[in-house]
Amino acid sequence: MQVCKKGIWNETIPGITFNESGISNFCSLQEVMMNQYPRGAKGMQDWENIISKMKKNVGKSGYHCIVGVSGGVDSSYLMVLLKEAGLNPLAVNLDNGFNSKVAVQNIYKITEKLNIDLETYVIDYEEIKDLMRSFLFARYPWVDAPTDLAIKAVMYKYAIRENIRYIIRGNDFRSEGKQPKEWTYSDKRQLKYIHKKYGVRKRLKSYPMLNIGTMIYAASVKKIKDIRPFYYLHYQKQTAKKELIERYGWVDYGGHHHENLFTKFAIAYWLPGKFNIDKRLINLSAQVLSGAITREEALLQIEQPFGSAKELEELKDYTLKKLDIGREEFERIWHGSNMNNHDYPSNYRIIYSLLNMFNPIIKLVFDFKPTSITAKNIIDKNE
Repeated sequence: MQVCKKGIWNETIPGITFNESGISNFCSLQEVMMNQYPRGAKGMQDWENIISKMKKNVGKSGYHCIVGVSGGVDSSYLMVLLKEAGLNPLAVNLDNGFNSKVAVQNIYKITEKLNIDLETYVIDYEEIKDLMRSFLFARYPWVDAPTDLAIKAVMYKYAIRENIRYIIRGNDFRSEGKQPKEWTYSDKRQLKYIHKKYGVRKRLKSYPMLNIGTMIYAASVKKIKDIRPFYYLHYQKQTAKKELIERYGWVDYGGHHHENLFTKFAIAYWLPGKFNIDKRLINLSAQVLSGAITREEALLQIEQPFGSAKELEELKDYTLKKLDIGREEFERIWHGSNMNNHDYPSNYRIIYSLLNMFNPIIKLVFDFKPTSITAKNIIDKNE
């Protein structure tokens, strides 16, 4: 098994290549992104310019921006930074029926102490359950796609409704890295196809949908921009976590994205057990390059299990019970052939083949260069 000399990216990652020095193309991608968005004085200046723009554009309800919150470290600390900058954000949380109690309590603690208004969008559980079941029956790697797509749709829904021009997200490529599209790609067309093929409910009334037309309208007419503050700021997750605990009584919920129990099931049980996919390879490698941890620490961490056998079995049982999937039924799913994003109709090929042509639209939507474009030019250049 070849492993990148600078990080711990290895041959299990789709599209990975290594140069004569043993450096992977995923490492090159990470370095390019870090150069595109330097921190320090330049990053702080860029962030202060964004703050200045937000203060000049207040929504009809008095909000400068909208921020997605999950109870996790990144989004919780983001609220702190926004308030310290003198901004009045509207916090939005998506309830898919699997939010952990700890995460929900974290959201309430931070929003109440910072005096931030909170909107919680609740998807009818029977609808989201049907979608989650559909993706499991489809034997698709990223079974949490319905949640990801819904979060994005809800953010735009509230931004348009409240006339808020800035959507703030807690993504941080320096701690998360860039996941290969084969592991996490999803879109509306694909979701509707998988639901129609494997779902039971015919209509989705409360589940939010976002299409390209709405995004173009939001960007061109409503002038809405997608912002990622951690691209510019010196942000260390462990330092942020310590501050949240000490100042706000925030409680740690465990691993990356484990604030939602279905996401935890997808990352800790489904992906590694059925597909031999360990997303920590990407996360830890990014943290090595950003200087948050050493390569030796990353190699030690990747050897650790996601949890004890008992804990993972309880997580699986909890998930199956909530989704009304029997053990025998799940065994058939588990031992069925693995599928991927090429096995179901989607807009994937169209989007990636025309990505560079969409640059004018992309510049309208995002205040930064999406990692998908950089990845296409480095990881997917031979496709």
